[in-house]
Amino acid sequence: MLENEYTNMQKVEGIRHIVEVNNIISKQTQEQVPTELSAWIVLVATKRDKRAFTAIFTFFAPKIKRFGIKQLNTDAMAAELVQETLSRVWNKASLFDPNKGAATTWVYSIMRNAAFDMLRKIKVKNELLLGDDIWPIEAEEYSTSEEFSDHLMDRQIADYVDQLPEAQKLVVKGVYFQELSQEQLAKQLNIPIGTVKSRLRLALAKLKEQVGESHD
Repeated sequence: MLENEYTNMQKVEGIRHIVEVNNIISKQTQEQVPTELSAWIVLVATKRDKRAFTAIFTFFAPKIKRFGIKQLNTDAMAAELVQETLSRVWNKASLFDPNKGAATTWVYSIMRNAAFDMLRKIKVKNELLLGDDIWPIEAEEYSTSEEFSDHLMDRQIADYVDQLPEAQKLVVKGVYFQELSQEQLAKQLNIPIGTVKSRLRLALAKLKEQVGESHD
């Protein structure tokens, strides 16, 4: 039931986002457009003309950045959208046909696709991180030096560690084998420190079950 409600919410959010994107693009395409714009793209396609590309960049970059800030919420992501969109324009200029549509429509379609790709990556990353954090962990906090520091050198324990899910295994090996702090490991794996703690607690609870009382 909850899963169906969540899926429906995602669909509604996706439709709302597409409408917002199309509204923004519609407003931007109404702005004054240089008459040479199509010719610039053709020059990029046929002659890899850098002056023409500079003109395209100058015209589109601030508009793409405004769009990126609204849709992606940060200057850094907006700047990345500018770079990704205009890189695709440079690489795909040969696909543009001035007889089939306006240059602005073509470029903004590329921008929209690039933005959707970035949003999908953000969504997938957030869902992967959420998947590790939602489980209620009641296991005790374990001391690195007291309970597991000696045991983890044991071959059997190493085998147990290798049987853990990959994400948990990376955290255990980072903390106990590489002797990284949880903060260092979070930076190395590019995940929040809360996720490191969650994965570590899950992993140590599983290890304790496998090791049994004989190792306590």
